[in-house]
Amino acid sequence: MKGITGKMLWIDLSKNEVEKREISEEIYEKYLGGLGIATRILYDTAKAGIDPFSPDNPLIVAPGLLVGSGLPTASKTAVTFKSPETNAFGRSISGAYLGVALKKAGYDALVVVGKSEKPVYLMIEDDNVEIKDASHLWGKDVIEAQKIIKEELGKDFRTGVIGPAGEKLLKISDIDFEERQSARGGGGAVMGSKMLKAIAVKGTKNVEYADRNALTEEIKKWNSIINSSEAKKLDMAYGSGEFYTWMNKERGVFPVKNWTESFFEESFNSPDGVSHLDPYYWAPKYTKGYHPCPNCTKPCGRYVKIEEGKYAGTEVDGVEYELLYSLGGDLGIDNIEVSMKLNEICDKAGVDGISAGVTLAWAMEAYEKGLLTKDDTDGLDLRFGNEEVAIEAMKKIVNREGKLGELLADGEKIAAQKLGKGSDKFTTEVKGLEMPAYDIRGLKGMALAEAVSVRGACHLTGGIYAPELTGSFWKMSDIDRFSTEWKGYEVKTGEDFMTVYDTLGMCKFSRGLFFIEGLLGGVKAVTGEEFDVDEMMAIGERVYNLQRLFNVREGLTRKDDYLPYRITHDPISNGVSKGSYVKEEELQDMLDQYYMVRGWSKEGIPTKMQLFKLGLEKEAEELGANI
Repeated sequence: MKGITGKMLWIDLSKNEVEKREISEEIYEKYLGGLGIATRILYDTAKAGIDPFSPDNPLIVAPGLLVGSGLPTASKTAVTFKSPETNAFGRSISGAYLGVALKKAGYDALVVVGKSEKPVYLMIEDDNVEIKDASHLWGKDVIEAQKIIKEELGKDFRTGVIGPAGEKLLKISDIDFEERQSARGGGGAVMGSKMLKAIAVKGTKNVEYADRNALTEEIKKWNSIINSSEAKKLDMAYGSGEFYTWMNKERGVFPVKNWTESFFEESFNSPDGVSHLDPYYWAPKYTKGYHPCPNCTKPCGRYVKIEEGKYAGTEVDGVEYELLYSLGGDLGIDNIEVSMKLNEICDKAGVDGISAGVTLAWAMEAYEKGLLTKDDTDGLDLRFGNEEVAIEAMKKIVNREGKLGELLADGEKIAAQKLGKGSDKFTTEVKGLEMPAYDIRGLKGMALAEAVSVRGACHLTGGIYAPELTGSFWKMSDIDRFSTEWKGYEVKTGEDFMTVYDTLGMCKFSRGLFFIEGLLGGVKAVTGEEFDVDEMMAIGERVYNLQRLFNVREGLTRKDDYLPYRITHDPISNGVSKGSYVKEEELQDMLDQYYMVRGWSKEGIPTKMQLFKLGLEKEAEELGANI
């Protein structure tokens, strides 16, 4: 197979050792690259029951198979680890330029194990690899740290760093790849537990592609498809939050005030009748430039800056749709400048903005219910919509400061366990991971998808919000978001599909332009191998089953494929989806559907027969269910 390096870089920080290891052809054939290879390495390296903060918990960085090829939107690099937030499979994907550099340095994966005695960072320049002192970087925010590294090594180095939050082992901390975050699941805390502040990579080698002429033609063809699409116009004009008003008014599934509402009605009551969280309002006013991922020709990322007023000087890459929810509507805040400030606080500290905002929203409801007092909140009047207090509270969270910071710094599930008093009745998490910006009470297929997602509540594991919101996607049509019928098939298809994208390193915002069949020419030009749609989907299914087996090995079963109490007991209170919710019996029926179409047991364990079919023979014998 072409388009690969055949090597991984293995670094043991405890032993101060660097090793270059081979990756077999069979691994590429079965797992392609990116998330596929990263899953295989994690499964083989992390022992069952390992503490996420153990030196032996590996941190794996793997660029997708097509990353660096020049194919537009082939930009994504996968990071895997055992998650400290969920104690299960940890996965985060980002548009990291470091992934391109890693591939050009000659590696399809970087594996870091062990723990340094002092703060260090990795310097990788082709075959030259050094473990360097990072004492002067420890305590720096992600912007400062990356600036210093580039000053020391050169501006051509691409970087990934953790902020103070990762150093302090916040279980909601992330890894920042030049303002592209691998945010979810606590990867930043895993790096921090290893005393690893940063990774810096410069690659100058050429990757050998199977057919450069064909690759050039595929790049032209893909760009033509992208340039003629409505998606490009909307992404570049308004970013990922373009459908904010539609989600509120037309679908009624935008969570507000810790999911007590699903239409931010009061935000549309401004004198101009426009919610100030709507990018149609704020994008033209604050955007200073684009911030594309590698090889992206339809950038949704943008730099925004506040030039005057109370928050003058605030500058951030964003604000993405998910954060309009977690740092806006979910907090009862309709002031984009406040959301920008909250976004900036999270980004600089190296914190997952979804988890931080959702956890703060839970605390606001607890405060309003009288379950938290001012003594618990360090004197803060923690009410929904209290903008200045939200900013002060977020500073406490990201710094693990005071009683409030200590309570909330590790996410919502742990906070509810600490507080008690029935506060788990209004958490919005699955497996410990906070829920994204889709009220799944009005999207029942999405509800199933979040319940079964291997990394906890996640909109991107299966991407089921697309078919649920529009009624169709790819080969699926006539989808009723209020019905529970055929949801097992819908979710299984979406998960396998999206996993293929993560093995290739493709941006999921391009999925509606290429689907699977549109990628095959590019894959052949890069690798020389000819795949059909069924073969690609089988690879996605294999990778996904291996992720599920990782969780099975950690003791997760059907009981962990749950939905929060609020989702199964409290109907949506307002908007066009008012009255909808997912009854517990509906969830159990959908789980039965899903496990059956997956070829898993009633307990959600992949069967021996299914695993043999997927070429996971060893795993079948070790963990496969008998039925």
